[in-house]
Amino acid sequence: TDCIFPVSDGQGREAAKLHDLNEPLIDHAEGQDFLNEAFKVIMDEVLCKGTDVKQKVCEWKEPDELALLLDLELRATGETQHRLLQRVRDVAKYSTKTCHPRFFNQQFAGVDYHSLAGQFLTDALNTNICTYELGPVFVLMEAEVLRGLRQLVGWAEGDGIFCPGGSISNMYAVNLARYQLFPEVKTKGLCSLPKLTIFTSPESHFSVKKGAAFLGIGTDNVILVKVDDSAKQMYSLSVPFCQGAVPLLISCTSGTTVRGAFDPLDHIADVCERHKLWMHVDAAWGGSVLFSKQHTHLMKGVDRANSIAWNPHKMLLAGLQCSAFLLKDTTNLLKRCHSANATYLFQQDKFYDMNLDIGDKSVQCSRRVDCLKLWLMWKAVGSDGLAERVDKAFIHVRYLVEQMKKREGFQLLAEPEFVNVCFWYIPPSLRGKEGNADYHDRLAKVAPVIKERMMKQGTMMVGYQPLGDRVNFFRMVVFSPLVSQKDMDFFLNEIERLGSDL
Repeated sequence: TDCIFPVSDGQGREAAKLHDLNEPLIDHAEGQDFLNEAFKVIMDEVLCKGTDVKQKVCEWKEPDELALLLDLELRATGETQHRLLQRVRDVAKYSTKTCHPRFFNQQFAGVDYHSLAGQFLTDALNTNICTYELGPVFVLMEAEVLRGLRQLVGWAEGDGIFCPGGSISNMYAVNLARYQLFPEVKTKGLCSLPKLTIFTSPESHFSVKKGAAFLGIGTDNVILVKVDDSAKQMYSLSVPFCQGAVPLLISCTSGTTVRGAFDPLDHIADVCERHKLWMHVDAAWGGSVLFSKQHTHLMKGVDRANSIAWNPHKMLLAGLQCSAFLLKDTTNLLKRCHSANATYLFQQDKFYDMNLDIGDKSVQCSRRVDCLKLWLMWKAVGSDGLAERVDKAFIHVRYLVEQMKKREGFQLLAEPEFVNVCFWYIPPSLRGKEGNADYHDRLAKVAPVIKERMMKQGTMMVGYQPLGDRVNFFRMVVFSPLVSQKDMDFFLNEIERLGSDL
C-alpha cells in the first residue's frame, strides 16, 4: 500500500481551466492520488478483511436499505475525492466477499494474488487483443497459454481463443460444427439448412439450450439423452435420430454444475466417430483435473474431442473471467467461420505477419485480455502448483464426506465424484419421519431457511437447489486453496447450528 504514484497537492483544477484547450481535462496527479487511496481501501476491505475468517462473508442489507445507503443516483455535478473514497469503501463493505474462506456458494472462490496482479495490469493497460499492433504482448501470450492448455488435453497442435465465459465457448462449438458441415450458412443463413439436432445430458449446462436458441437451431431440437443415477451420459450405440433431422453435435460434460459428474468421453467419442458427429466437451468446471496426475483419468478420452470449453477462473482461481475455448482443428476454422475482413482493422499490406491479427477468429470486435492473469499465475506456481490445488481440493472433499457420515442429520445424494458435495440436512424434527406424507414438502423448506440465516448473519455462503424429483438440497463446492479442515468442521457445525430448531 505504499504510494506508487506522484501525490498531488490536493488542489483540484480551477473551473476556468476546464475550458482551457491547452490543458487536459484530467488531472493526472489528482487521479493518481485518488487511485493510491482507493488501492488502500481495496487492500483493507477486500483482500485483508475479505479473507479473514473472523470477518463476515457478507454484510447483508435489504435492497431498499442498500440502495439508500449507497446513494446510487447519478447527478450533473461530480463529488469530492473524500466522498468518492467513501463510495469505494461502501461498495467493498457491502459486496459479497468471494475471496472469503467460507464462501462455498459458486464454482469460483478464493483469490490468487499473482492472477489479481495480472488483472490489475490488464485493466490499467486497457488494450485490445484483436490485432498485433494493439496487443503485441498479449497476442503472443494468448497463443502460448492456449498451447499449454491444449498440451494437457493431449493435442500437439490446434487452435483456440479466450471467450467471455463458458456459455459463449459452448455456443462457439455449435456454430463451428454447423459451419463445418454447412459452410453456406454463413452467407445464405438458416433458410439454406435442414433441421439440425444437438444431443446432451439433462444435467448439462443451460447454455447448450441457450446456444441452440441463439443460433436459430431451436431448443426443441436439443435432445436430452438418458443418464444413469450418477448423472453420467449413457449413450447407446445408435444415436436416437429424429426423422428428417441432421444430427450435428454431442455436447458432453466434464464436471456437471450441480453434481460434478463426468461423462464417459471414450464411449461418447466412439458414437461420434461412428455417426460423424462433432464432439464438444464442456469442461468449464472440471477441466482443471487435467493438471492432476491423480485425477486426470476423469477425462479419459478428452483428446478425441473436436472442441473443449475450460474455465480457469473456476477451480484454478484465475479470476473472473478467464474462459478458454480449445479446438483440435488446424484448418483455421475459427477464422473462416467468423471472419468479416474489416479493412480498417485487418489491412492486407501491414509491415508484420498478418496472421498475428487474430480478431477475426472472434464474433466480438473488441476483446478483453484474459490470458495475462492465467499466464502470470501459471508462471508463479508452475503446473505442479496448479496440480497441488486440484489434489488438495479432493482431499478436503474426502475429509468433509467422512465427517458428514459421522454426524446424524447429514444425508448425501451420492458419493461425490468431483468436488461437489450434495446433501440434505435433516433437522431433528424430521428424523425418522421419512414415511410421512408431508416429509418431502417439509424437507424442501429446510435449505432455504438455513441459507437465509447464514446470509443475514454473514457466517458463510453455500448454494442449494432442487433437481428432478429431489427437493432442495445443499451443493457444497470445495476447491479454494484458502480453505482448511477447520473450515470443513466449521461448515458442518454451522449447518447444525442454523438448522437444529427447524
